[in-house]
Amino acid sequence: MVARGRKRAAGDPEGRLTSPPGYSAIPIKFSEKQQASHYLYAREHRVRQGAQSSWPQKRTLFVLNVPPYCSEECLSRLLSPCGAVQSVELQEKPDLAESSKEPKSKFFHPKPLPGFRVAYVVFQRPSGVAAALTLKGPLLVSTESHPVQSGIRKWIDDYVDSVADPEALRVEVDTFMEAYDKKVAEEEAKAKEEDGVPDEEGWVKVTRRGRRPVLPRTEAASLRVLERERRKRARKELLNFYAWQHRETKMEHLAQLRKKFEEDKQKIELLRAQRKFRPY
Repeated sequence: MVARGRKRAAGDPEGRLTSPPGYSAIPIKFSEKQQASHYLYAREHRVRQGAQSSWPQKRTLFVLNVPPYCSEECLSRLLSPCGAVQSVELQEKPDLAESSKEPKSKFFHPKPLPGFRVAYVVFQRPSGVAAALTLKGPLLVSTESHPVQSGIRKWIDDYVDSVADPEALRVEVDTFMEAYDKKVAEEEAKAKEEDGVPDEEGWVKVTRRGRRPVLPRTEAASLRVLERERRKRARKELLNFYAWQHRETKMEHLAQLRKKFEEDKQKIELLRAQRKFRPY
C-alpha cells in the first residue's frame, strides 16, 4: 500500500486523482485541520436530444460524490464564487426519468438515508457552470464564518428539526387538500362534459359515471349480493316435488329428532347428578 501511494504521488505531483471521463475533479476539505482532500466530480448536465428535462439546460451542474456533511446551503456557498446560484438539490441517485417534479414537502417527504449523494446545481447564467468546472481547490466546507456542525451537536439539531410545528403542519395540510379538491373537481367537470360525447372518429368514451350507480366494492356489499342471490335461488327451487325429496326431508327430520332426544337425555343426567338433599 505504501509503495502504491508513493508511485501515485510520483506520477501526480499535486496529489490529485484522475477524474472519470467527462468529469472535472473539485477538491474540498471539511476544515483546515484536515490534511487529505475529498473530491467532487462535476460535469454539465445534459439529456438526450428530444428528451425533456426538469433542469434548465446549459445552466445546471451535475455533481457526484457529495459527502454527508455537505448540505445544500454549504454546496451553494462553495460554488457561489463561480456565479449566482439559483438552486441546489441533493438526491440519493441521479434522475433516470426526465419528468416534471412536484414540490417537496417539509413534513411528508421521506428523509434521505445518510451517505454520499448527487447534486444538481442550477446557476443563473451559463458562465457559472464553465467556471465551476475549472475550480481549483481545496475548498473549505467548515470555516469560522460558516461553521458546519458535526457529532453530538448535529444530532441534537437534527432531533430538534424533526419535531414538527403544529401550525405549520396544519397550513401545509390545508393547502394540499385545497389543491387536491380543486384538481378532483376539475377532473369531474371534464369527465361530465365528455360523458356521451363522441370524438372525431365517432367513438364514445366509456367512463365510470352512468345512469345506474355502481355498488361499492366492499366486503359488506359483496355479502349482501351473495345473500340476495341465495334467497332468489331458494324461491325458484321446488321443494317436495319429487319422491326422493320427500324421503330426504323425512330422514333429516328424524335425524334432528334423535339429536334433540340425545341432548335432552344428557341434560336430565346432568340435573340428576347435581341434585342434592336440602331439608331446609
